[in-house]
Amino acid sequence: MFPLPRRARGRASDWILFALAVGALLWWWRPWEGMISAGPARVDAAPRPVEARGDLAQDEQNNIAVFRSASPSTVHITTLASRRNLFSMDILQIPQGTGTGFIWDESGNVVTNFHVIQGANAAKVTLSDQTTWNAALGGAFPDRDLAVLRIDAPRDKLRPIALGSSRALQVGQKVYAIGNPFGLDQTLTTGIISALNREIESVTQRTIRGVIQTDAAINPGNSGGPLLDSAGRLIGVNTAIYSPSGASAGIGFAIPADEVNRIVPQLIAKGRVIRPTLGIEAAPPQVRAALGAKSGVAVVRVIEGSGAAQAGMRPFTLGPSNEVVPGDVIVAIDGKPVQDLDALQDELERRQPGDTVKVSVERAGKAAEFQVRLGVPG
Repeated sequence: MFPLPRRARGRASDWILFALAVGALLWWWRPWEGMISAGPARVDAAPRPVEARGDLAQDEQNNIAVFRSASPSTVHITTLASRRNLFSMDILQIPQGTGTGFIWDESGNVVTNFHVIQGANAAKVTLSDQTTWNAALGGAFPDRDLAVLRIDAPRDKLRPIALGSSRALQVGQKVYAIGNPFGLDQTLTTGIISALNREIESVTQRTIRGVIQTDAAINPGNSGGPLLDSAGRLIGVNTAIYSPSGASAGIGFAIPADEVNRIVPQLIAKGRVIRPTLGIEAAPPQVRAALGAKSGVAVVRVIEGSGAAQAGMRPFTLGPSNEVVPGDVIVAIDGKPVQDLDALQDELERRQPGDTVKVSVERAGKAAEFQVRLGVPG
């Protein structure tokens, strides 16, 4: 500590004496006593009577009913990653992330988003009764951001979610989301359907079409959870948010329930979605444009013995002088327009090997149609 100069020491002592004098005056006067003292306590003081509330509003009762119906079907998913202990060299499993899922059936199948479990070595599922179960991967379809986990829990603990349809949804319809945002489990948010038929990109850069847009608050951790209608039925799987900050900005997206109901049974039965084949190879978009086709799928190879070959489809080829010999550009499947390869794959995914489809093509500016029997992928 540095010594003060003599002048500063004298000035400091004056301030100390002044402060002590003010303190003594305040202690003697004690002005705060009048502010905090309310006199002697009343012996008859008691809690105030509670006003009668009356019945809950109808929409409040419906909110409660939806939550009570669907929350036992909603689960908390924790993913684990393996790490090696640098000292003991043992393999440890540490938490990697959290998400949401819901019980699909009494066999222990749980549906969630693929991106919830992506990159994880293991996962645990916590039911609404707070029991936790080890989960095994039952199947995954990254193109639609869907996955199925399987837990070995007793049937009396498994309450499958009520399944609805996304076919007749309307903008403005009320919706509910249940999930585990930021790890806070069993959280209910409400909103409306803001728009239909949106498009988002999956983790494989495939386009997911027909997506539901909602303003119900969806945050990190809600992924894989159910989007419900006012009857408590599943109408979508919450999968993404649009937000510069990473938190809810009133724009959330859900994969429609009809798509989920088409894909999940295949994942349970086979572990994957089997896309049947036409028996063709498609040109990349830049090659398609060079061939003069603005949209559609340009065929550059027809596989021998395939349904396309048997139907008479023809690929683009090179002639004797290296000129392009026009082939087929697929423009529709069963009357539904096909803009690109992504859209063609969407249509094929909705069908089974052995089905016959009507393939509409353009060849050298002329329209043609072929009946093609779909094959099994090699």
